[in-house]
Amino acid sequence: MGQNFTPDLIRQLKAAGCWMVRHGKGDHDIWESPITGRRFPVDTKIVSRHMANTVLKQAGLPRSF
Repeated sequence: MGQNFTPDLIRQLKAAGCWMVRHGKGDHDIWESPITGRRFPVDTKIVSRHMANTVLKQAGLPRSF
């Protein structure tokens, strides 16, 4: 199976000042970014680097995967 990008992604989000707002439906958590002011879902097991980069984009951070 593919690599799980979520732990590294969460470290980057926390370092940027993002925080988890609540648990969402299924395997998703809802996070908020102080950079963009947006809320966005983060899956508990992201195996696609494209999806990990999409989450970073929603948070206002540069791609790193």
